[in-house]
Amino acid sequence: MARPAKRAPEEWEKEILEAAKALFLSKGYQETSVADIMKRVGGAKGMFYRFFQSKEELMCLLSEQMFLRNNPFDAVRERKDLTGLEKIRELLLLNSADPRQNALNLQAMEILKDPQILAAAVAANRRVLTPLWLELLEEGKRDGSIRTEYTKELSQLLPLLDFWLLPPVYPATAEEIRHKFRFIIEVLAHMGLPLLDERTAPLAEEFLRAISAGKGDAE
Repeated sequence: MARPAKRAPEEWEKEILEAAKALFLSKGYQETSVADIMKRVGGAKGMFYRFFQSKEELMCLLSEQMFLRNNPFDAVRERKDLTGLEKIRELLLLNSADPRQNALNLQAMEILKDPQILAAAVAANRRVLTPLWLELLEEGKRDGSIRTEYTKELSQLLPLLDFWLLPPVYPATAEEIRHKFRFIIEVLAHMGLPLLDERTAPLAEEFLRAISAGKGDAE
C-alpha cells in the first residue's frame, strides 16, 4: 500500500535522506539511483529535486548529518580525566566506531572527483571542524600535553589532511598513501601533536587499508 503523498516538506526531506542512507548502505552509492530512493519513499522524482540538486549533494549532507549526530568532539569535551592530547586520541577512536558512518564516508570518496563537490566539502570541514580542533588544541597547549605555538594553523590544516590522503583527490598507490601518512604523522609529532599510540595506531592501519582499497561496504 502506497504511503500518503501529503506530507510536510520537512517530512519529505527527512524520509528522502533516510531512504538514501538505507540504500547506500545496502546497495552502494553508485548502484543507487534517484528513482530507487523515491520509490522507497513513495514519491515522484520531481520531489527529490525540490530538496536536492543532485545525489552528490544529498550524500554530502547525509555525511555531515551523521557526523553531527555522533559528534566525537562533543563526546570528549567534558571529560575531566583526559588531557587535550588524550581527548584528541579518544575522538579519533570514537570517530571510527560507527561502521555505517565509515561505510558512507568511504563511498563518498568518489564524488570528490567533482571540483564543486570537493570545494563544498572543504568549506564544510573548515566551517564545522576547524573551530572544534582549535578548542582541543588550545586545551592541550594549556595543560602541556600539546607543545606547539601553531594551534590556529594546525586547526586549519587537520581538516584538510584527509583530502590529501584520498586517491580520488590525489591519485596514489597504496604504498604512496602509506608514505604520505607516515609523513603526516612525523610532521604533526614534530609540531607537538603525536597522534599515534597503542590504541590509535591499529585504527590508522585500518583506515589506510580501507582508502587504498576504495571499499565502502558496511559491516
